[in-house]
Amino acid sequence: MTKPPLRIALIGSGFMGRAHAMAFAAAARTFDLPVEPVLEVLADRDEETAAKAAASLGFARSTGDWRAAVNDPAIGLVAITTPNILHAPIALAAIAAGKPVYCEKPLAATLAEAEAMTLAAEAARLPTAVGFTYLYNPMIGLAREIIADGEIGEVTAFRGIHAEDFMASPDAPFNWRCEAAQAGGALADIGSHIIALARHLVGEVRAVSGQLHTAHPVRRDASGAPREVPIDDQADALVRFENGARGTLSASWIATGRKMGLGFEVSGTRGSIVFTQERFNELQLYRGGTRGREGFTTIMAGLEHGDYGAFCPASGHQIGYNDLKTIEAKAAIEAALGLPNAAKDFREALNVERVAESIRTSSREGRWVEV
Repeated sequence: MTKPPLRIALIGSGFMGRAHAMAFAAAARTFDLPVEPVLEVLADRDEETAAKAAASLGFARSTGDWRAAVNDPAIGLVAITTPNILHAPIALAAIAAGKPVYCEKPLAATLAEAEAMTLAAEAARLPTAVGFTYLYNPMIGLAREIIADGEIGEVTAFRGIHAEDFMASPDAPFNWRCEAAQAGGALADIGSHIIALARHLVGEVRAVSGQLHTAHPVRRDASGAPREVPIDDQADALVRFENGARGTLSASWIATGRKMGLGFEVSGTRGSIVFTQERFNELQLYRGGTRGREGFTTIMAGLEHGDYGAFCPASGHQIGYNDLKTIEAKAAIEAALGLPNAAKDFREALNVERVAESIRTSSREGRWVEV
């Protein structure tokens, strides 16, 4: 039986745009979806760029005008993978056109824009999804299950970090990620992931004491001209969770040698969990045992863990980043259809932005800030 189509408009064709396009195509082959995802139209900054990307990624049509894409009556889902400053205008236009929206993180360039996007979607009763890719890892699902079931007891502490090194050198050029108006900085760019993970595993963050640091206050732009850097290269915060647990959050893109150092340790009264994205098919679990035989156990991703089995029939063979994106795309499609889904929506992304904004305020004012 032929499935009805869900025609998708993708706005932006950079690294994340390619990831979305591949994920939509893979989701159709990997999961038994009730619709056929169709790569209908790709929009980019001009006609030539859009046409080239559409041909490469398998889209039926292209346009240099994102407004034409979001207002196209054939489109059933708008996916946004543009620079951050464009998230709000595109999402608000899509919502006004009655379209579900799947947007990359951070949700918007400002907290006010994130609030406007969330309220508009909720008022229109339109489903939304946000690209917190790492939350869709079956091992993160297992960690959440272990915590929720009380296997490690009462959670007392969370230590989380997202560390990369793509801006570690002072010679790394000034780019849009260095602009405050683009929601630039390590906290916004990669810190949103560790904040989202902390909330996903432990719960609401109620107060923060943060500090932002700019290691390289001047960088040269593409023309070689020096530019003052108004954003953070590293962010660190003490946090208090609603459930009484305490913890730390750190985000750095100057962590020399780290390529994907997203990791955390959750401590409880009867055990602990340790995870790193650099070995993301594994979870380290400690539970008290026989004295002198205690230690962490390595759990390998397998058929028992979430959507792992859709990709691989045996434990230890591993899935990859694009597979996580495929699981995320499935969730976004199910959300767009009004089906039960695991998507993180605009409201969740707004709460992540509120934590980040509170860290900025704390750093600026030198005090604890309630979220």
